[in-house]
Amino acid sequence: MTGNAEVGEAVAQAHRREWALVLAATVRVVRDLDLAEECAQEAYAQALRTWAVNGVPARPGAWLTTVARNRGRDLLRRESVLRSALPLLVTDDATDDIADGVVAGPEPSGLDDDRLRLVFTCCHPALSRDAQVALTARLLCGLSTAEVARAFLVQETAMAARITRAKKKISGARIPYRVPSAGDLPDRIGAVLEVVHLVFTTGHVAPAGALLVRRDLVEGAIHLARTLHQLLPGNGDVAGLLALLLFTDARRETRLSGDGQLVLLDEQDRSRWDAGQIEEATALLTDALRHAGPTRYSVQAAIAAVHAEAPTWADTDWAEVTGLYDVLRRLWPSPVVELNRAVALGFRDGPAAGLAALAPLLDEPALGAYAYLSAARADFLRRLGRWAEAATSYEEALALTGNEVERAFLAGRLEEAVGKLG
Repeated sequence: MTGNAEVGEAVAQAHRREWALVLAATVRVVRDLDLAEECAQEAYAQALRTWAVNGVPARPGAWLTTVARNRGRDLLRRESVLRSALPLLVTDDATDDIADGVVAGPEPSGLDDDRLRLVFTCCHPALSRDAQVALTARLLCGLSTAEVARAFLVQETAMAARITRAKKKISGARIPYRVPSAGDLPDRIGAVLEVVHLVFTTGHVAPAGALLVRRDLVEGAIHLARTLHQLLPGNGDVAGLLALLLFTDARRETRLSGDGQLVLLDEQDRSRWDAGQIEEATALLTDALRHAGPTRYSVQAAIAAVHAEAPTWADTDWAEVTGLYDVLRRLWPSPVVELNRAVALGFRDGPAAGLAALAPLLDEPALGAYAYLSAARADFLRRLGRWAEAATSYEEALALTGNEVERAFLAGRLEEAVGKLG
């Protein structure tokens, strides 16, 4: 007999680490996403009962996969739906990829992995980006529909409908459950990495609610990036993304004070940053740059590395950070990159220069509801002692921010600015 607490923790760990593997391996057998989810969930429920009696197996993932797949076979056999279910997810290598309008070739050698098949199924270009992100969080990160809905600020019913439509699209369009051919892989991996990055950033600063960080999303995204790197070790984009996530997450424990208040980068205790993660990220970044040269993710990781290497905020090499943003804006032009570059420039050349660099972005439609633009302006105005304008910008940022930790921080700064006005 094993204690309930011990079993509960073992099952929870197996869910965090093995969910995607169990689900993907089950999809391979039953070829139906809903049925595979049901079987995987039943396997975890059975684990709670069985492990309490027989003990935790040496290989929990293999145990869960076997139970889920056997359950799937039993259901298919009992309900005599094998023949009708098989066409739902196409796995025949020679089958036409109808959604792409191209004939799918053989999978690349060395990439025979069910998890990778599931990743590319969730991120197929026939699905909208919202659907790709929702499916990835639901199926690969193992979040419930309610958790996915909460993370992406929609009603649970709306998220459930979005996920259902996406699954129907996969079966209706006969999207193959397979890794793209070697020729298509370079074009498809970019979408997968964008989705993993979106899942991470949504967890790094939760868009709304009382928590600053959604650990489940952050850890799910990192696990997914690790899996991709394990499966595609020579891909510089994958290594760069994993490095970026690790550098960023290494600061997690210092982003809140003991009483739950937001701690900005300049005030964080760098001795508490996760040195192991930073060391791993540095090695990944070095490898990514050596094999693939600068890419969107490796340059973002390099910026994070500059912060990680600086012993104090005052020692930050802002000239290097600004230079890296100049490289990034060429590789990945976007309003958010321009905003971040303007902020770096402000720390390199002073708040007036930063404010001037932000000015053209005020007319950028994509940043119209982006709270960090108002917050950045407010900070530079505060540093210049332009308190009335700073107060107005803090009010704008507050109106656009849904996270309660960030709102409390902005409210404090607003109170300070108003106080300076007398």
